[in-house]
Amino acid sequence: MLIIVSAISLIVAAQQKATNDSDIALIKNIIQTAYVEGLQNEGDTVKINSGFHPGFEMLMTTKEGELKKYSLTLWKEKIKENLVSGQLPRKKEDRVSIKFVFVDVTANAAVAKFEFYVGKKLTFIDYQCLYKFQDGWKIVSKIFAKV
Repeated sequence: MLIIVSAISLIVAAQQKATNDSDIALIKNIIQTAYVEGLQNEGDTVKINSGFHPGFEMLMTTKEGELKKYSLTLWKEKIKENLVSGQLPRKKEDRVSIKFVFVDVTANAAVAKFEFYVGKKLTFIDYQCLYKFQDGWKIVSKIFAKV
């Protein structure tokens, strides 16, 4: 009986790991496509909309220690301005790249921590939160630390 229970436990754990690994790959792809390519490097709203929830908010602290919210709507308006001014798409030497530190998934919630580079310079450490909706994983919030 102990062998059967152990075998079932191992099978269930292996299935959960496979699902978790699949979700991690999807999350990394969403962040790369919607955030890095769409939002940071290209200003491509189709890519942005594919991975961001409309209710997304970035939270940041001010020099005075207050908490400030920045919506996806405001960020898209800034992107339009940057496209018109020629700041987007980014030039090759100023392109953003990221290096994942970890992605943690529990059921339909996830958090990703990654290093944010402008060119070769490490500039920020980002933490992005995601939820899994019927149409897939969506970035719902972000906080960051300047390096």
